[in-house]
Amino acid sequence: MLLSLLTTNPLQFVIIAAALVLSLTVHEFAHAYTADRLGDPTPRRFGRVTLNPVKHLDPFGTLLLLIAGFGFARPVPINPRNLGRWGTLWVSAAGPISNLLIALVAGLLLRFLPPSQFTFTVLSYVLSINVVLAVFNLIPIPLLDGSRIIGALVPSLGRSLAQFEAQPFSFVIVMLFIFIAQGPIGNIIRTVQAWVFGVVGLR
Repeated sequence: MLLSLLTTNPLQFVIIAAALVLSLTVHEFAHAYTADRLGDPTPRRFGRVTLNPVKHLDPFGTLLLLIAGFGFARPVPINPRNLGRWGTLWVSAAGPISNLLIALVAGLLLRFLPPSQFTFTVLSYVLSINVVLAVFNLIPIPLLDGSRIIGALVPSLGRSLAQFEAQPFSFVIVMLFIFIAQGPIGNIIRTVQAWVFGVVGLR
C-alpha cells in the first residue's frame, strides 16, 4: 500500500508519487496532443492539451493509487468521427508509447549519469512505473487503450467493446479480471522491464 510509506519511508513515498503523477500526466497529454494534431478539437475544448497534472488526475483513481497501489487518470475525451479509424488507433497508442519512451530515457540516464543512490532510486522507479503503465494499458480489454487499438484494427469488435464499456457494470468486471489475472500480467511486465534494461545496456 503506497499510503503506508508516508510513515515508514516518506522520501520513497514522495519519489513514487511524483513518478506516478509525471507518468500519468504525460500519458494523458500524449493522447490529447495526438488527437489535437490529427484534427480533433475535443481534447483542447476540455483543456486537456496540457502538462498540468490537475487537468488529468482523477480523484477516485488517485485515491486508489494511494490505497491499493494502482489507479487511473481521467480519460481524454475524443471524437472518433474527427479522427477516423487510423487516427483513433494512433491516439490510443500514443499514451503507452509515451510511457515506453519515458522508460527508455530513464534507462539511458541510469546508464550514463554519474552513479548516485538517489539518482538510481528515482530513475529506477520512473522506469518501472512507466513500463507498468505501458504494458497495463496495452491489455486488450475494455476501458484500456489496448481495447481501442484492437477496436480500430477490427471495427466490428470495436463496436462490441464500446457497447460493453457503456454498461454500468463494465468497470467492476474489468477490475475483477485484472485482480484475477495479476499473476500473468506481472510476468509480462517483468519481461518488458528486462527488455528495456537490455536495450539500454543495464542487464
